[in-house]
Amino acid sequence: MAQLFPPGTVLLAPMAGVTDFAFREICASLGAGGTVTEMVSAKALCYGDKKTASLLRRNRGVLCGVQIFGSDPEFMARGARLALELSGCDYIDINMGCPMPKIVNNGEGSALMKDPALAGRIVRAVSDAVPVPVTVKTRKGWDKGHVNVVELAKTVQDNGAAAIAVHGRTKTMLYSGTADWDIIGEVKKAVSIPVIANGDVVSPETALRCLNRSGADALMVGRGAFGDPWIFPQLRAALAGEPIPPRPPLAERMELALRQIELAREDKGEHIACLEARKQLAWYLRGVRFSNYYKQQISRITGMEEVYRVIRGIQRDLE
Repeated sequence: MAQLFPPGTVLLAPMAGVTDFAFREICASLGAGGTVTEMVSAKALCYGDKKTASLLRRNRGVLCGVQIFGSDPEFMARGARLALELSGCDYIDINMGCPMPKIVNNGEGSALMKDPALAGRIVRAVSDAVPVPVTVKTRKGWDKGHVNVVELAKTVQDNGAAAIAVHGRTKTMLYSGTADWDIIGEVKKAVSIPVIANGDVVSPETALRCLNRSGADALMVGRGAFGDPWIFPQLRAALAGEPIPPRPPLAERMELALRQIELAREDKGEHIACLEARKQLAWYLRGVRFSNYYKQQISRITGMEEVYRVIRGIQRDLE
């Protein structure tokens, strides 16, 4: 497992509606040490849902995992086997951290933190079902009165988990407040498997502070990568003690944004790719002065001709 996540690895976190094949390809090309698919339902895989299966396209040339979610050990085991068969992934990741109501209301995602015994049975079932490593992504607890990630980490380790990623927020915090890196440090002291720190890693400075505070083996970047895949070469440089490379000029950044949309078109068709480009391009323009006019244009994009027109306008007017 030490070879799966070498010390100092910086991973792209799995994020529903964000980490599709195209964005994962872009981040991998800029130095992400690994990618994970959007979470997919184990039951949906078992029932042959084609849309779910389409999310499993793996990235080549970089460590790539598939994240599955569910609450039934048998379905999770079957789903893991199907995910591996469809994707050829390097490892299976189990979602025990999603805080969204439609997930937790079914006893899935972060709801599994309320039942560590069930979480352990799921990890054991999946570990026994597939020949690749099984990892877990979770949170610090359900709420501030129920912070039990150390107990959960020990349980999943005992049942075959090869690594655990901990987001330093509770379920009830969603994405508000400040991530607790100290609790990740407590997990690191309690288990022997690699621990991956997640939450508020948004810059070279925060990456170094997170590693120092948590003692984690690796880092996982989530929202900090929105519209900014250049965070990966910056974090790699920081961890290596090298000069931090600057983000490229806006014109170059927009070329990469265009490449992402073109990859998405190849993967899922022009219509869906262009609708999703609305949020992706807006993220690429975060912090860019005088960009409101183009953000309004972006919100109405429906086809690639409009994508090209808007990007060329941004390059012409906002550099």
